[in-house]
Amino acid sequence: MEFEREAVSDRQWLALLAGRQVGRLVYTVGALPAVLPVRFGLEDDGSLLLWVPVTVGLGRALDRAVVAFEASEVSEADGGGWSVTVLGHATATPGAGTVRLRPELVTGRRLAPVAPAGER
Repeated sequence: MEFEREAVSDRQWLALLAGRQVGRLVYTVGALPAVLPVRFGLEDDGSLLLWVPVTVGLGRALDRAVVAFEASEVSEADGGGWSVTVLGHATATPGAGTVRLRPELVTGRRLAPVAPAGER
């Protein structure tokens, strides 16, 4: 597998996310990394709204914390696809079970398709 970096805008990378419904929220708990699969939506202002089972402890860990969010689409057939990572500060709303992530850094990679072993 090989990732190719492309010179595209944050908006173009975010547009890829619009077609997805599930991604991964990356945050820290006691200085250790944690990853949580979450449903999400892309807001008109480019923010991500994440539906998170926000418990009191998790809400504290996420609120105003720097977090990462990643979503991807990879073909099982040829391995081609893309991955987008969004970094920013999270704002948790425990009563609503949501976390808003305002992008501060958006990066993306395309994954080049690979020919099946018999076709190389």
